[in-house]
Amino acid sequence: MAHAPASSVGPVIARLEDFDRKSGTPVERAFFNNRPLVVVLCLIVTALLGWRSADLKLNAAFEKMIPTGHPYIANYLENRKQLAGMGNALRVAVAVKDGTIFTADYLDTLRRLNDDLFLMPGVDRPYMKSLWAPAVRWSGVTEEGLDGGPVVPDDYKGTAADLEQVRLNVERSGEIGQLIAADYRSSIILVPLQERIADTGERIDYYALSERIEELRAKYQGNGIEIHVTGFAKVVGDLIDGLKQVLVFFAAAIAICTAVLYWYTRCIRSTLLVVLCSLIAVIWLLGLLPLIGYELDPYSMLVPFLVFAIGMSHGAQKMNGIMQDIGRGTHKLVAARYTFRRLFLAGLTALLADAVGFAVLMVIDIKVIQDLAVTASIGVAVLIFTNLVLLPILLSYTGVSEAVARRSLSAERADEADTAHVKHPFWAFLDLFTRPRGAAVVVVLGAVMGLGGLWVALDLKIGDTDPGAPELRPDSRYNQDNAFMVRNYAASSDVYIVMVRTPQYACAHYNTLMAVDALERELRHLPGVVTTNSLAGLAKIANAGMSEGSLKWYAVPRSQEMLNAIITRAPRELFNQNCDLLTVYAYLKDHRADTLDAVVATVEGFAARHDTGDIQFLNAAGNAGIEAATNIVVRKANREMLFLVYAAVIVLAFVTFRSWRAVVCAVVPLLITSMLCEALMVWLNIGVKVATLPVIALGVGIGVDYSLYVMTVTLARLRDGASLSEAYYQALAFTGKVVVLTGITLGIAVATWALSPIKFQADMGILLAFMFVWNMVGALVLLPALAHFLLRPAAREASVRARAA
Repeated sequence: MAHAPASSVGPVIARLEDFDRKSGTPVERAFFNNRPLVVVLCLIVTALLGWRSADLKLNAAFEKMIPTGHPYIANYLENRKQLAGMGNALRVAVAVKDGTIFTADYLDTLRRLNDDLFLMPGVDRPYMKSLWAPAVRWSGVTEEGLDGGPVVPDDYKGTAADLEQVRLNVERSGEIGQLIAADYRSSIILVPLQERIADTGERIDYYALSERIEELRAKYQGNGIEIHVTGFAKVVGDLIDGLKQVLVFFAAAIAICTAVLYWYTRCIRSTLLVVLCSLIAVIWLLGLLPLIGYELDPYSMLVPFLVFAIGMSHGAQKMNGIMQDIGRGTHKLVAARYTFRRLFLAGLTALLADAVGFAVLMVIDIKVIQDLAVTASIGVAVLIFTNLVLLPILLSYTGVSEAVARRSLSAERADEADTAHVKHPFWAFLDLFTRPRGAAVVVVLGAVMGLGGLWVALDLKIGDTDPGAPELRPDSRYNQDNAFMVRNYAASSDVYIVMVRTPQYACAHYNTLMAVDALERELRHLPGVVTTNSLAGLAKIANAGMSEGSLKWYAVPRSQEMLNAIITRAPRELFNQNCDLLTVYAYLKDHRADTLDAVVATVEGFAARHDTGDIQFLNAAGNAGIEAATNIVVRKANREMLFLVYAAVIVLAFVTFRSWRAVVCAVVPLLITSMLCEALMVWLNIGVKVATLPVIALGVGIGVDYSLYVMTVTLARLRDGASLSEAYYQALAFTGKVVVLTGITLGIAVATWALSPIKFQADMGILLAFMFVWNMVGALVLLPALAHFLLRPAAREASVRARAA
């Protein structure tokens, strides 16, 4: 009987009859002594959950994308019924290539499109606005006094006189720059959406809605007409459409991982088993989600790939361990059990760290992120069984090919020749970092890089850093449509709404309107604000209009009778039925973080100075107001999340290693990588937002896997009395090869996301690839350098104890 290799947990046993089936932990015995039952049960579960996965839906909900617990959003939700159309709405611009909108053909096309949009399910029809909407009215002063009516008259017939009347009404409507472009070459149909379809109570299917919009675009665009569409629903629809292409990247990842793993092993059966078990984990995840009432959204759509990637990483470690033991001459079943004993705790701790990396996202008060956390945690829980238990059991049946066994045996003999210091050149190079000079250089270089990354990361922005929809490519159709809106309308699609609370029937009091007017002046001075609108601004225009158009009277009238006369003709979106809520609209150039921060600070400062018992200025509604609240939540959650994920990883590592020195060696490389990742985000102009917030937490949770596998073997050898150089070299020979393999493979696989038409997926791919690779480098380079300074005393003590024994 041969000796037990350094990285093994038992002697080489070639015949199964010589193995004690009662050895090992109760968990090991429960699974491996009942292998057929485990395999059959897994087969049944896979079939059932695969069938159930067909019910999984891909959709998104407006309320899931916003932090409903934040005070700003609470204010919006409290007053949402009185702000209908001010949250989730589509803006459909109908433009002419030549001429103006004042033609019979254009107005007829606009009418037919307006009617089609009106009949779509989920539209909040009473609040739709367009030239054809009765609520869009004009008002003016005539010889007979104040007059007004709908912009398109009830008796419109399309004659030249009718068209001239429409032009005159538009000029008197106050809608130029809002519903009508200043150059008269386009107009907007505003389509507010309900969160649930009134007729059925079901949530809006944004993908179906987006497809319907595209059908209408195809129907009406042409013959000199162009259609441009913006709004949350269209963004989500385009994201879902683009994310269906994620299947291409998923297939590419499978192909890359399979090819690299086969290149390493040269064993088709073990390679396919690792891929199979990782895919089984994905099937189980997709089948469990509809069972618990979950669906995939544009953010959690990427979770199945992450589960597959994590499964490949852990599966490769198990396969490598079994391959080495079989190469030494151990029976395939015994080799599987040895590998289970060696790596189950490290694998379990690593997967728990992955789960923690996902679970800490629950602290973020945004439902879509919390759903991602739950989805990913379920996926990791599934991996604990499929890749730590099922894979070794399946490999205990199949083993590896004879050629692989011979190659492993050759590698083992080469390792045994290490007494003559014959080492693999790459492992010998990495071993230099356990020596004084190499360790000192690496530690100093790591400190410089970490501090440099921290300094650059101080400029990291919270929120969007680009105009339009940053989740999509700048040249995407949506962002081109958004650019059209910004160029042609003063009232941009980025609307920030301040709600002003007053006592009942006091919304039109002189003091109230003067305070509102003062707020508008402060907002208009901000560089990111294009214009504002409120009842106070309307009162000034109306006062001048009722004074023969003299601009001398362009001010809020002091007479309450005059204010009462004005408010009876004011649009309902400026105040509510009880006249105890006013709205101040700020139309922004964009929704970038700096723009929103300036508006929030201005409104907060104004409220602090002017709030009284009767008047309160409340943030915030409108899509820009919701975005501002989201940024505030993300800013707070970003640090909380990192603190929690590192705290959890430290605890798990300490439970595994039982050594604070080993914990420092494992965690410091992760910390430096996190700093460098934030610096990379600054360099790439990527802000911290809902789409990118999970990346660093995921990178830490997944990246700790490398350190756990390397440190587990290193500590075991140190405790056996080996020197750090010997211990680290054997860790490299046993697990280091697979750390390099999986780090590079996963880095390449997620880097393919950079080609995605969805920009936030491309951003996540770049950042995750960076963290995968740098966490691998940290585990192989910085970890042994830190161990030189921190673990050597423990090694010497262990060596002394070993010699004394």
